[in-house]
Amino acid sequence: MAVITRYIVVRNGVELDKVFDVKKEADAYDKMLDAAENLAAFIKQSDLRVDLSAETVDAISICLAKNAPAVTKILKGIKPIVPVTDAPAKIEKPVDPEPVPESVPKPIKDKKAPGKKAKPKPKRK
Repeated sequence: MAVITRYIVVRNGVELDKVFDVKKEADAYDKMLDAAENLAAFIKQSDLRVDLSAETVDAISICLAKNAPAVTKILKGIKPIVPVTDAPAKIEKPVDPEPVPESVPKPIKDKKAPGKKAKPKPKRK
């Protein structure tokens, strides 16, 4: 018989669907949900002049809580390393080199034929 330990996050007496094998992951998830709950309360109490549904506020607060490190950097004025949005990265096309005008002189080639070695000068006595 095997014994398997599973961790389930319980919020307000309700078991959530997520099941974790590692306690550290369950604690991190619970902490993220706490942060999202606090953010939702903050958004609802703020003096925004926009009518937001409860679902929208919850979605925004969960998004902010999941991306807490990037959001913190943004609030501190530091650009995040990884973009927060799921938008595909913009691919830049390679720039074609500018054509060389014909008036530019061509490089001077060595007068020696390729493959021939220079003869050593004889030593004088």
